[in-house]
Parts: sequence; C-alpha cells; structure tokens
Amino acid sequence: MNIDENTPLIQNEAKTSDQVQPLTEELTGCGATIACDPRHPLHRYLVLILMCFLSFGSYFVYDNPAALEKQIETDMKVNAANYELLYSLYSWPNVVLCFFGGYLIDTFLGLRLGTIIFALFVLLGQIIFAIGAQLDKYWLMCAGRFVFGIGGESLAVGQNTYAVSWFKGKELNMVFGLQLSFSRVGSTVNINIMGPIYRWLNNYLSGYQCLGATLWFGCAFCILSLICALLLAYYDKRANRLLGKDVEKTGEKISLLDVKDFSLQIWLMFIICVAYYVTVFPFISLGLVFFEEKFGLDPGAASAVNSIVYLLSAVMSPIFGILVDKVGRNLFWVIIAVIGTLGSHMLMAFTFINPYIAMVLMGLTYSLLACALWPMVAYVIPEHQLGTAYGIMQAIQNLGLAVVSIIAGDIVDSKGYLFLEVFFGACLSIALIAAVALYLVDAGRGGTLNYSAKRRNMLAEAEKLKSSTSINNPQLLHPNEASFKSNDDSDVRNRFTTRVSSEIPDHLGSSQ
Repeated sequence: MNIDENTPLIQNEAKTSDQVQPLTEELTGCGATIACDPRHPLHRYLVLILMCFLSFGSYFVYDNPAALEKQIETDMKVNAANYELLYSLYSWPNVVLCFFGGYLIDTFLGLRLGTIIFALFVLLGQIIFAIGAQLDKYWLMCAGRFVFGIGGESLAVGQNTYAVSWFKGKELNMVFGLQLSFSRVGSTVNINIMGPIYRWLNNYLSGYQCLGATLWFGCAFCILSLICALLLAYYDKRANRLLGKDVEKTGEKISLLDVKDFSLQIWLMFIICVAYYVTVFPFISLGLVFFEEKFGLDPGAASAVNSIVYLLSAVMSPIFGILVDKVGRNLFWVIIAVIGTLGSHMLMAFTFINPYIAMVLMGLTYSLLACALWPMVAYVIPEHQLGTAYGIMQAIQNLGLAVVSIIAGDIVDSKGYLFLEVFFGACLSIALIAAVALYLVDAGRGGTLNYSAKRRNMLAEAEKLKSSTSINNPQLLHPNEASFKSNDDSDVRNRFTTRVSSEIPDHLGSSQ
C-alpha cells in the first residue's frame, strides 16, 4: 500500500467511512474499538502519552545530583570539583554519540529496538549509580553516570522519530512542545522531591546507605520509561502492520566534510550555544548549596528556587515558540535572551535581592533563547548539511558542559560562589559579543537571520511558486533572498531542533 511521505501514520481528523485508510487485516474484539484502532485520533493521542513519558525518567535522573548536592558531597566525602564529575561524565559520551545516535537507529538497531536499548542504558546507568552510593564507591557512581550518558541523549532521538512517524504537519509542533514540557516536568519533580525523600529515609538509614536508597527511587522512573519504550514498540509495529507502512527512520545525514563549507554565521552560532549553555546547567547543578549559603534558604525553598528554570521552560517554551514563530526576528530574541541571563547572574552575584526574581528571569530567557537560536541554523545551512551542523553544535555544547562542569566545581572549591558567578558572567559576555558579531555579519549578508516572520513566509511561498511553475525569475527577489529555500524535508529539522529544547516555527513544519 502506497502512503504519501507527508501523510501521518494516523490521520489528523476523523474521516468518513469511504476516506478511512484500509487495513491489511480485520480488527476484532477490543482491538476494533476506537481506542485501539490505529486509524482513529483517540488511539494516536493515547500513544502520544507514551511518547511523552518515554524520556521522563531520563530527565528525572539527570539532575539527581543537583537535588542531592550537599548529601552527595557529605556522604561520599567529595569536594565540588569531584561532585561535578557526575555531570561531566554524562556529557563526554555525547560529544561523539550526538553524531551517531540516529545512524545507529537507522542502520543497525531499528527504531523500536534502538529506543528500547537506549532506555535500558538509562536504567542500567541509574542502577550502577545507586549501587555505587550504597557501597560507598564513588568511582562506581561516576561509571553509572557515564553509562547513563550513553543512553540519555540517544533516547531523545528515538522519541522524536516516533513523533515524526505518528504526527505530521503543524500538529508536530504541538507534539514536540508537549514532549519538551513533560521532560522538564521530570526535571522539576526530581529537584523538589529527592531532598524530602532523603530526609525521610534518614530516619531509618544514615550516610551513604541513605543516599543509595534515595537514588533507587530514580530507578522507578527509569523503569516507567522502559515500559513506555516497550509499549511504543508494540503499538508502532502493530500500526505499521495494519496500515502497511514502513518503519520511520531518523533521516539524519552526517558528513564531517561539510564543515569546510560552514559560513562564519554558523561558527558564531556555535560560540553562542556553548558560551550560553555552560552558564545554565552547571549553575543549576551547584545551585542548591549556593541558595542555602548565600540567601539562607532552607533545603525545601532552595530546591524550589533551583527548579524554577525547568518549571518555566515546561510552561513557556511552547508560548515563546509561538511568539518567535509569529514575530520572527530570531537574532533579536537571542541577543535579548543573552542579556537577560547575564542580568540574572549579576543579580545573584552582587545583590541579595530575592533569588526568585533572578531565577524567573533566567528561566524566561533560557526558554526564549532555545526557541530562537536553534532554528536559525536551518536558515543558513543547506538541507543536506543540517545533520552535520546540528551534530557539531551538540558536540560542542556537550564538550563545553563536560569541561566547564569541572571548572565550575574547582572554582567553588578554591574561590567561592562569587567568583563562579563572575566566571559565568564572562562566558555570557563572550556569548553576547558573538551574538552582536553575528548580527553585524548577517546584516552585511542581507539580514536573513533577523527577517520578520511575514517576510520569511513570503520568501518561502515565492520559492514554492517558482519550484511548482518551473519559472526562474531572479528579479522577483533581492539577490540575498534568492537563495532562501522552503523546506522539503522538515522532519530532519524538527528532530534536531526539538532535541535541544526548542520549538519549531510553523513555516518550518511539514506541510499538511
């Protein structure tokens, strides 16, 4: 059975009997109900619930150390630099795997088996992490974080590929937004409940044994994600069998030879990316003790403040995605986001203003930057080079996080939190300089990155018209605009940009 590549696995709307896709076999019993019929929207949205919880466990356990920073340092007798190894070791495998996660799924493992294997790596890593704490073996805890890192990022590749397989068109933006929100809820829940769980268990256990018992709670959420991976594999195989559709592939195409063709604009985006994100995630990993020591907050209040960035990201990312989509001006929003985050760190460094204010500002600007920065790559990179560009961008980001995590911990040990904030301010200053330089370079090349949404849509429609009518009339467009392409394979772009917590503008979504 032939199904157009732009047709979703499950149709977007209920259809009359003569329009419904035929099945390759007859459904009977419970399988014939609308909840189990792969042609009906209800079944599709039940599967979406599984997709949303697929990465919930991964995001929950990623920041287990941040929720238990003081307990880990005390019970395992490590300083801040050694504590930050738990984050650095997660990032190191992803310096490489961000290039090959999709390739492994497409070529060797397949979507269903690959997703299950990566979910198993997440669970295995957390089990080793918990056992290491229970046995008072910090090296084993570090090994667990490395194993977890092998599965964590690649699991998101499988999640996004499932989304593309089951949903298409502008509806895909909503699906990616929901997946992102659920993931950030997992981070928020972790930061707010792991401390109380530890304090409760401390009534019965003490020291590293209490820490190990607490970390086993994270395993429960990883098991939940693994169950979702197994169920998704079953339902996806069943739907493909019934509808006669091929298994979706990630579509990622990586060629390091493409690097020689990258423009200065792309390299400036890479600098912005790494210089910005190293001031957010390492700060959150060290934030709990910072808020307790500088602002005198109790552990519960410190956890609440430290989780604000993730909580706001869950709520505001879809909203900012719509804003950037409707307004455009991506580069303008990037500059605003960098300035706002710099202001947030300076407030916490040099004032004693309620930290909620600074963290709310950081949460808003973090969400805004993700929505504006990552889609910009697709505006200046040819379609066949997107896989390489986003792969390098993620590799540089993970390399920066791996290195800066250790540096941040060492600064706290030797100089204190004030110097740490000054260091983050210096990184953000580099990001701001790169953003301004990108604005100037882009303006000299026609201002593509800062087009309004209206202008960008007009150019995309003009390009589509030229393509459909086979008319070549360069006078219709400004010379710098003539190369602007509409997207012919936006699934690739969607997968990359949402993996790094951003929303996809509608004009870059798949056509309906």
